[in-house]
Amino acid sequence: MTPEARFAAVLERHGPALRRLVAAWERDAAAREDLLQDVLLALWRALPRFRGDCAERTFVLRVANNRVLSHRFRRRPAGEELDGAGEVHDPAPTPERAATAAERLRRLVRALETLPDGTRQVLTLALEGLTRGEIAAVLGVTENNAAVRLSRARRALHDAMEKTP
Repeated sequence: MTPEARFAAVLERHGPALRRLVAAWERDAAAREDLLQDVLLALWRALPRFRGDCAERTFVLRVANNRVLSHRFRRRPAGEELDGAGEVHDPAPTPERAATAAERLRRLVRALETLPDGTRQVLTLALEGLTRGEIAAVLGVTENNAAVRLSRARRALHDAMEKTP
């Protein structure tokens, strides 16, 4: 398989997760696209080094997570809200269900934004459906440490959700 074909296949499988990860960290649409391009470039450069020591998804999200954190340390706008955070992508929701889901998502995004970067990082990976072991591999920590971080992060998110109007 050519490098281009391999990269295209990886994007086919993990592109939506990469977009969600980037969207969790960057509100501005133009900056989000720039960050996504940075993530994709980092992934293009890193992909030849992937040897299957972990799941492909774990590798892809580790590369993306590292790039997002580099971006975050370079530029951290305070108090941002995600563009389109209130949008509901349910194909046929009732108006009441749509309003309830939109409000819940808005509160979740606002609560996530109030959390420290490390807490937010663990939660975004968990929201992507990664297991504790996969989160540990992405973060470069032990599985036990990832479990503790995730437990604390969930508690912090719960507390933040209660404080978020």
